[in-house]
Amino acid sequence: MLAAWADSPTRFREDANAEEDLVLGGYAETWFVELAQNAADAARAAGVPGRLCLTAAGGELRVANTGAPLDAAGVAALASLRASPKREDPGSAGRFGVGFAAVLPVSDAPRLVTRHRTGVRFSAADTAAAVRELPGPAAELTRRGGHVPVLRLVWPVEPDEPGPPEGYATEVRLPVRPGLDPADLLERARAAAPDLLLALPDLAEVVVAPPDGEHAVLRRTEADGITTVGDRHYRVVRTSVATEPGAAVEERHRRERGVCWALPVDVRGEPAPFGPDSGEVLHAPTAAVERLGLPARLIADLPLDPDRRRVRTGPTADAVLAAAAAAYLDLVRAVAPECRLDLVPAPGFPLSELDGRLRAAVVDALAEGTWLPAATPDVEELVPRRAEWLDVPGAPGLPVLLAAADPVFARLADVEPRHAAALGELGVHRIGAAGLAERLHGVEREPGWWRGLYAALEPAVESVPGLTEELRALPVPLLDGRLVAGPPSVLLPGADLDPGTRAVAELALPGLHVADPGAVHPLLERLGATATDPGALLDHPALREAVDRSLDDSDAGLDTAPLAEAVLGLLAVTAAPGFGPLALPDADGLPSRADELMLPDAAVRPLFDPEAPIGVLDPAWAARIPREALVAAGVLDGFAVVVDEEPSGPEHDLHDEDLWWDEGAEPSRVVGIRDLDLVADDAWPAALALLAGRPDTRAVVLVPGGYAGWWLARHALLGGHGPGHWRLPGAERLAGLYDPVPVGLDERLLAAVGVRAELTVDSTAGAADLLDRLADPTRTVDAALAADAHAALTAAVAEGLVEVDDLDLPDHVRSLAGTVVSVDDAVVLDAPWTVAVLPAADLVVGGEPHALAEILDLPLASDVVAGEVVGAGRPVRWAALPEVVVACRTAGLPVPAGELWVHDTLEVDLTRPEKGRRSVPTWIDAAGRVHAADPVRALLTLSGRTGEDG
Repeated sequence: MLAAWADSPTRFREDANAEEDLVLGGYAETWFVELAQNAADAARAAGVPGRLCLTAAGGELRVANTGAPLDAAGVAALASLRASPKREDPGSAGRFGVGFAAVLPVSDAPRLVTRHRTGVRFSAADTAAAVRELPGPAAELTRRGGHVPVLRLVWPVEPDEPGPPEGYATEVRLPVRPGLDPADLLERARAAAPDLLLALPDLAEVVVAPPDGEHAVLRRTEADGITTVGDRHYRVVRTSVATEPGAAVEERHRRERGVCWALPVDVRGEPAPFGPDSGEVLHAPTAAVERLGLPARLIADLPLDPDRRRVRTGPTADAVLAAAAAAYLDLVRAVAPECRLDLVPAPGFPLSELDGRLRAAVVDALAEGTWLPAATPDVEELVPRRAEWLDVPGAPGLPVLLAAADPVFARLADVEPRHAAALGELGVHRIGAAGLAERLHGVEREPGWWRGLYAALEPAVESVPGLTEELRALPVPLLDGRLVAGPPSVLLPGADLDPGTRAVAELALPGLHVADPGAVHPLLERLGATATDPGALLDHPALREAVDRSLDDSDAGLDTAPLAEAVLGLLAVTAAPGFGPLALPDADGLPSRADELMLPDAAVRPLFDPEAPIGVLDPAWAARIPREALVAAGVLDGFAVVVDEEPSGPEHDLHDEDLWWDEGAEPSRVVGIRDLDLVADDAWPAALALLAGRPDTRAVVLVPGGYAGWWLARHALLGGHGPGHWRLPGAERLAGLYDPVPVGLDERLLAAVGVRAELTVDSTAGAADLLDRLADPTRTVDAALAADAHAALTAAVAEGLVEVDDLDLPDHVRSLAGTVVSVDDAVVLDAPWTVAVLPAADLVVGGEPHALAEILDLPLASDVVAGEVVGAGRPVRWAALPEVVVACRTAGLPVPAGELWVHDTLEVDLTRPEKGRRSVPTWIDAAGRVHAADPVRALLTLSGRTGEDG
């Protein structure tokens, strides 16, 4: 070497630069790695487990190893550049022939001794001294500041140099450069030892023994696919790949290259993968600078650049990476199925070019491999790119439930939504909640399975926002065997399913969806299904529509009996109005509306006119169906009540209802009784008894201003006459004019249908009837009743209830004496004092005199009587007359103001109706002065006139 340098100072310069590049470049800070590799290769060469021992003493760092001791070839390799003797061993870790240069940053005088007490040393000082003797290199040495290539000249160790520790074959001794702490170097070695034990399969133990401290012994053991290094555990998968010869001459013999994946696991063997930011790098087999972000460590025999920092691209690297990807699939298969997806590389930017290539190869291998756990019991594993996964968080048992149910889910993987990113990387087809709901429409399972499905989905709905909306189309099995989309359209029956509900549900009416009780689960109600009962079912639009068209369907030849049976079954449980259109068979077997039929033994049947358009229900149906259900459907037993809470007009098929509205009813609520117009004329006493005997119809008749009372007052016949023809038995005051009603019903009901309790006139016909009764000489009518009758007549005219022009006036009227008088003799009393000179049998009184005279076309008394008071009398103030004051106090009248003219005997000279002098108790002269022989009589006359005048 010295001769070569002497002959060529350039060679010396080249060697110095090459060694300096290694020290400052790829091999800086890697002294322990390189020595560990040498120890592993030595153990491999000897076929023994590799052990390494690191100690420090006297400022010197010592590293001893087992295996084949250093030999001449090894020394030659140490003293050469890029000429490793290990090139013939394809399994060796060191093969570049430059690794020992890594010790130079630690020591410039390394020594190596063997158990044979042989050894060599390298020395920067001795080499520099030798170079100074060479003219050419000496000048270069000066220019380099004394730096020499330390590892080119080999020196013998001292004869008394001791050998390595017992049990070790070779020991490297490194006098530490100034400024370095041997204890710190040992601590770094101890930290790096676990990774080296994992990366170097021929290395089994590392012992670190600092001068003052506890020894650290790290060993590697292997059992059941788990490699343990110290307190770290890894699942290891190894393989190898045959490659084409490399481009570098020194590596052309390396045809077999190894690949190892090491996955961190816990003490139970469960994966604890590296995170993307764990700082992992490629190990080839020791750490390079190629950053990797995979869950496991790759230890692969990849071709590297001479500085052993980066992978050399080319066919060999491609083959090794492909093998690594295939081996990663084996690693994934080696872990428990539930942990496998944790090993799929997380999506993200690659940490290096190698990371990007390796990640893509691994993902592609995983996507095409058979390893994904299947939810189907008969299929163990799936190929991800041909598999599906269910994206419904919070329902872990759902995939297995679905896969066991139907072949449509045969490709479903047993995975959790938390692995969504990994599944997306692998190309596994995602099925969301909405897609699940759609696919379930092809599943045919018993109701209990569907309930289990809803139970499995319930936790997810409770925990995942928005999932409720995605499941709105979830199928629900119905009682009729159909499978319908969407809980919002479904009715949920109670646990105790009544026969009527079952019968209606099994009709399979369009739009009427009753869930099978075996499938009912609280989730359905949360998704929009509605709890139902017989009453709610009867109100369902689909059922109502079917009922409304049932008669047309029956006429078209369709069998509507099941519908009728089902509806009547519900009505037997709970009555509901509005089922009159339901088609039922009549006694002749012909279909009819329910509300146009009556029970064979209906209470109204003997009351109706024989020609009434009401049929009789088929007796067989009447005998088989509960009576209350038939009546609820509208079949008549008694009279049927009609109720409308929000009426908009006379549209209830009630006889003359439009007239009732026209007369100003305009009710906010209509309550009526139908079919009153069908009652036979001679059946009204019994009909009224029936109306009175049933609470519902009695209440309707008693509604003030209601239709039923209105209609009965106008159309019912009692003894051949309308109710207004009669008076109530208790209305004795009307006895002279009206006869008591000839039926034995309570007076409240009779009054409601128009039987008279008071003397009233509400129509022109009523006024004519009253006048006829007053003119009837066979009736005994006292003066008071006649006066009340005339007052009622004038009041009705004043209120516009009676049209006078439409009255056919009788020839006789009822007088003040209670007698019947001809209209030619009758006079309407308008001046009370004239009663003293006119016969009571000719006077007609009651109401406003002028109005009564106009109505009856009679003259007024003041127009018939005329006369002058005889004598002037004496004026006396009303208030001065004790008897007047007492009378006013007694009658509750005010004492009149002003005066009256008192006469001892009051006489009047009459000029009409006949001439003569008459003695009278009181008179009012033409000047309006009150004259009286009896002041109290005068007071009454004055009060009567005041009242009549308004």
